[in-house]
Amino acid sequence: MVRFYVHNFGCRASQADGAALSSMLEHHGHRKVNEWEDAELVVLNTCTVTGTADEDVRQTIRRVHRENPLAEMLVTGCYAQRAPEEVSALPGVRWVVGNSHKVEIPDLLGGDRLDFHGQIFTGDISAHKNFLSAPVEEASADRTRPNLKIQDGCNNRCSFCIIPSVRGPSRSATADDVVAQVRNLATRYREIVLSGINLGRWGRDPGNPQSLRLAGLVCRLLEETPVERLRLSSIEPMDLSEELLELMAASPRIAKHVHAPLQSGCDSVLKRMKRRYRARHYAARIDRAYSLMPHAAFGADVMVGFPGENEEEFDQNRQFIEAMPFTYLHVFTYSERPGTPAAARKDQVPIVIRRRRNQTLRELAAAKNEAFRRKFLGRRLSVLTLDKPGAALSDNYIPVEMVERRPANRIVEVLVGDVTEKGLREASPLRVLG
Repeated sequence: MVRFYVHNFGCRASQADGAALSSMLEHHGHRKVNEWEDAELVVLNTCTVTGTADEDVRQTIRRVHRENPLAEMLVTGCYAQRAPEEVSALPGVRWVVGNSHKVEIPDLLGGDRLDFHGQIFTGDISAHKNFLSAPVEEASADRTRPNLKIQDGCNNRCSFCIIPSVRGPSRSATADDVVAQVRNLATRYREIVLSGINLGRWGRDPGNPQSLRLAGLVCRLLEETPVERLRLSSIEPMDLSEELLELMAASPRIAKHVHAPLQSGCDSVLKRMKRRYRARHYAARIDRAYSLMPHAAFGADVMVGFPGENEEEFDQNRQFIEAMPFTYLHVFTYSERPGTPAAARKDQVPIVIRRRRNQTLRELAAAKNEAFRRKFLGRRLSVLTLDKPGAALSDNYIPVEMVERRPANRIVEVLVGDVTEKGLREASPLRVLG
């Protein structure tokens, strides 16, 4: 029995992987602790979507080794899959386990523990055809909003993205497994977040016998489980089908929250990125969603400083974003990923320009977010109470400070009384729904 600590980096799918890994280790008799200082084994579940993500991992490895030099470290996830030798060379790392071998981690830990440094377990992720996920007894890193990964991998080949080469092709959990896990989680949680690397491609694997698509799966979850609120994480714009949008709008059990990666509102940049839509296609999907759900949250991932992006193209992007009903943005500065076509281009944008453009869009996003939040002054919102006392998250993705504290993991109704720096504040006591 080993005391272990899991530290996750990156996206919701990665968070779900980490939660599943924790559950697997506990199932094999190991004991989870809350701080890495108390652990004999520290598991770092990594991201590699940007250079900054890689550096965050390296800094954390050095810090863990400095603060707990007797702990053994196992590094897994996307960075481990992409650059295992690079990770293995860092101080204190005993195992490097790629996504290709992640579900085998409990078995790897059962071997000889005398060697301390540099064991690497990776394979050809593109050869994997099955859905690589552990059974999720506890699909949550907290006590209120479990992330359930139902899809992994991606078949797109965007010119800037390393993820297909570290996650492999698109693969889906079976509908029956998803229903069973949501039914189980719904006995303990009010809200469940469905996540994936390319969530909208659920059920579309080549040769997959499943006849359902994502909208059909969501229907099954509503019909066959008692889940009170489903939230869908990021979905590519062209996967926001009419059926799915109408279902989201019609059901009070689906969070009114649409996150659709944009990357750029400029067609010439989208073409160089090898994205599979143009700005008008994206706008049509979001406009339709907005017409059905005018009070929903609308978020997007946006990249600035892509190779060759000139001032005119950036301004087209900015104007497009300004015209859309976005309520928040995740703004990324382009980061060269070794092995991607974009990294080999000669027309890289200077870092100082990338950072300036990033700041411009962040300021625009902040203004749009504040305007969105002000619309709810004096109105009631349905919120989920979170782990932090007095904190909640609205159905439409707004942080809310509560006056009357409730236990975590409750869906309650609040009357909005004020706008805070990043959210809203309740005006009157809560009333538990139902």
